[in-house]
Amino acid sequence: MLFMPHLFAALAQIAPAQSQDSARNLSTMVDEAAGWVVEFIGAAFFYPIYTTAAGTEVPLVVAWLVIGAIYFTLRMGFINIWGFKHAIQVTRGIYDNPDDEGEVSHFQALASALSATVGLGNIAGVAIAVSIGGPGAIFWMVVAGFLGMSSKFVECTLGQKYRQVRSDGRVMGGAMFYLSRGLAEKRMGGLGKVLAVMFAILCIGGSFGGGNTFQVNQSLNALQETIPWFAEHRWVYGAIMTAMTGVVIIGGIQRIAQTAEKIVPTMCAIYVVACLFVLGSYFEAIPSAFATIFDGAFGTTAAFGGFIGVLVQGFKRAAFSNEAGVGSAAIAHSAARTEFPVREGIVALLEPFIDTIVVCTMTGLVIVITGAYNPETLVGGEAVYAPFLDNANGAGLTSTAFGSVISWFPYVLSIAVMLFAFSTMISWSYYGERCWAYLFGDGSSMLYRILFLLMAFLGSIITSQNILDFGDLMILGMAFPNVLGLYFLSGGVKKDLVSYMDSLKKGAFRTYK
Repeated sequence: MLFMPHLFAALAQIAPAQSQDSARNLSTMVDEAAGWVVEFIGAAFFYPIYTTAAGTEVPLVVAWLVIGAIYFTLRMGFINIWGFKHAIQVTRGIYDNPDDEGEVSHFQALASALSATVGLGNIAGVAIAVSIGGPGAIFWMVVAGFLGMSSKFVECTLGQKYRQVRSDGRVMGGAMFYLSRGLAEKRMGGLGKVLAVMFAILCIGGSFGGGNTFQVNQSLNALQETIPWFAEHRWVYGAIMTAMTGVVIIGGIQRIAQTAEKIVPTMCAIYVVACLFVLGSYFEAIPSAFATIFDGAFGTTAAFGGFIGVLVQGFKRAAFSNEAGVGSAAIAHSAARTEFPVREGIVALLEPFIDTIVVCTMTGLVIVITGAYNPETLVGGEAVYAPFLDNANGAGLTSTAFGSVISWFPYVLSIAVMLFAFSTMISWSYYGERCWAYLFGDGSSMLYRILFLLMAFLGSIITSQNILDFGDLMILGMAFPNVLGLYFLSGGVKKDLVSYMDSLKKGAFRTYK
């Protein structure tokens, strides 16, 4: 914590209240730099492998994730369906052996991973997807979430299988380790090392972008709708989020897990209850909302190009939200206390279900049922949603949609959004730090934390579009090395799964509750 006073002294010089021009200049510089990275690297990651007659492009990364998710679902025999009940049992702690190696429980590992995924992607990202792709994007988000459960199972099983437990009890695991160690076992050590390094670099970039600055930026956009003072003093919010994050991330995965297991269930419950209240207020309109979603999903009112565009937006936002196939969650799940890697993989498949099928669907239904996706929708005779749609302000759009039904709820949502953003940031700081340590050694971890906190502050003063694009680029880019490695290693996961389920059916596992 000794670096904190120095950090805030530097921040105070960067953006005091009386130096808004300097902050704006810095914002422009960072935004332009992010735009350059997006344009340069995005040309490869988001290369259009297919373009419809209507001009809709299918990015390479989206197709890569979709094909991978379908393959793993079939390869694992629909583990996302028949593994669900056992996932609930394990998460409840029935099989928790306190003597197993690891740093956190199954539930804490799940909460830590969920804290990284349940965040602004569920609130701002869904709104952006629906505003661009229409209501039909919600359907494809659900499909992507369902298929992503299988991808999450495979990668988190491997994260456990190839983790390293240090002499002091600390766990080092994640895609970097199963890519390098797992592929080395298959005599593809050179490829594995290249993929591991590529993954680590992209994960660090993702932790700075989608897992950090995007969270601060979009949560601030929602907060300033209820507290306008922050619109003119954005840097203050940045300093607050920086301080809160700094206090937690110093404690490592155990403090992150302890924080996440308290924040995530509470905030999910509050948010889902609010969604149910809005949906209850429009109960008679729910069938029509579902009809609108299905109609938009299958393009019955649009050309084929429109159908492809909706599908792409749905899968893209779902991937950004639940991170299935990206490999990030394997870092958190590798720290769980368990003797059986498959068991933790089964726990992990709950993440896309909770994150996308439950929370994202709730958000999408509220946006559709209130008409917030349509710039021509009037509230009190005014087109209140149009400015948010024009500026890609997804958090503000969702907040206003809730406010049209529950006048006071934007205040509650602002707090929820802030905590969602905070929980995502603390988990992504751990992901980025583990990848940083993999590349540069444990001794350099403090430097990463300082950079992470600085980026958190900068997120309050830079514009949203390039940050959104940068976050997409880095986080979705992680899927390339990760999914390629999963293809080569999925055969071993299948064998482990068959063996584990055979033992489970025979009652070979001891229970503790």
